[in-house]
Amino acid sequence: MDSVFETYLGPDGVLAGAVAGAVGEPDDIPKLNTTVWVIGKRYNAIQELDLIRRDIQSRLWCTYRRGFVPLGAPQLTTDKGWGCMLRCGQMVLAQALIDLHLGRDWFWTPETRDATYLKIVNRFEDSRKSFFSIHQIALMGDSEDKKVGQWFGPNTVAQVLKKLVRYDDWCSIVVHVAMDNTIVTDDIYSLCLENPNNDDTWKPLLLIIPLRLGLSDINPIYIPALKTCFELAGSCGMIGGRPNQALYFVGYVDDEVLFLDPHTTQRSGSVGQKTSQDEIDFDATFHQRYAGRISFEQMDPSMAMCFLCKSRLNFEVLLDSLRTKVLAACTQPLLEIAKTRSQEWVSTSAGIESNFTTLNSIGGLLNCRTPSTSMTTASCAASSDATKSNTPCTTIAKTVATTARANTGATEAAAAVIENYKNLYKNRTLSFCDSEDFENVYQVNASGLTSNGCDADAEPDSDDEFEIIS
Repeated sequence: MDSVFETYLGPDGVLAGAVAGAVGEPDDIPKLNTTVWVIGKRYNAIQELDLIRRDIQSRLWCTYRRGFVPLGAPQLTTDKGWGCMLRCGQMVLAQALIDLHLGRDWFWTPETRDATYLKIVNRFEDSRKSFFSIHQIALMGDSEDKKVGQWFGPNTVAQVLKKLVRYDDWCSIVVHVAMDNTIVTDDIYSLCLENPNNDDTWKPLLLIIPLRLGLSDINPIYIPALKTCFELAGSCGMIGGRPNQALYFVGYVDDEVLFLDPHTTQRSGSVGQKTSQDEIDFDATFHQRYAGRISFEQMDPSMAMCFLCKSRLNFEVLLDSLRTKVLAACTQPLLEIAKTRSQEWVSTSAGIESNFTTLNSIGGLLNCRTPSTSMTTASCAASSDATKSNTPCTTIAKTVATTARANTGATEAAAAVIENYKNLYKNRTLSFCDSEDFENVYQVNASGLTSNGCDADAEPDSDDEFEIIS
């Protein structure tokens, strides 16, 4: 899963062979007189090439690291092979913090020692004391039923970030994850407005919208809408990837999407206050001048769109843009916007009143579990057939209930099956956007992992101040 950037990058992320032009310039931006969009800003590919690269370089580039403080029960000291989606989550949150505290027009240089910038980058260092380190994200993932060393999907990392930002008062941001392709405005106003009658009490919002835009491949009818999303003010890009490989998408040019790739393994360390040469050099490992690009059609259909809304006005402008620009750009709606949550489905069968909201969020991810021995043959078959066909779980539950009603004494069996699905997933906030590609492929068995890939002689940092967040 090593990145193509390792053609250009040495082991510590330093441009290899750059001296005397030993390596040719990467073909990051096509040499055409065309428009390039980078998270809400428009450029000309030829006339503003250097400005495009400065903008890309000013994003925080989070990659695999090696030699960090041992993580979890497996005592991992590298996230190579399993941490790419976690790193993409770091990048989108870092972009939101940079935009919020430094502004969208801010640019990084090797000489940057801005105190606000240092506060941001320090939060993503691979230390247990950093708010958004790989340690905190991986350990918080346990609340989403993800063990250390397992792959995350876009929705899972979004749910973890939503929890972690609550512990950092300085970041001054809240995260809302719009489940089931739906932005529920009342939920957001309740989250962001301390006083509904005072817009000045708005808490800056990072809105994450997980999507599933196809089965194994992205449906091309959604591509124009995705392009439009990169053009909107407040865009923070998208977390997604290509099949089996997570990427952070930051813009597009023509029919290709631009991305930052976390699949380069760099050393662990600290930026600190950038007072020593080592800290200055380490800060440079958080920045990549050249974006990668792939065709939109090569994107994995599981992704999450991300937007920063600094004020209520920003949020309402975003809603208007989504309605008039994004939804108008595709023949099938990319998402829905609703004032309130849709009414929960309630079974009309005798004695069964089950809440299917949780089941609906599970989507097509379930694999059929062994039914209860009290379950009738007909209801078991209905559940199994529906599950194997990737039918949404609301439909599965309805099918089981309907079949059960046709069998004497099967009402309790249907209820047991429904309750079984609910209990299996009661601790996870699932979405159909966590595809099997992201959730299962390259999943690592944490119990068998060692610290391969790190410096054997590296001295771990002190953990005295670490407090597990759970």
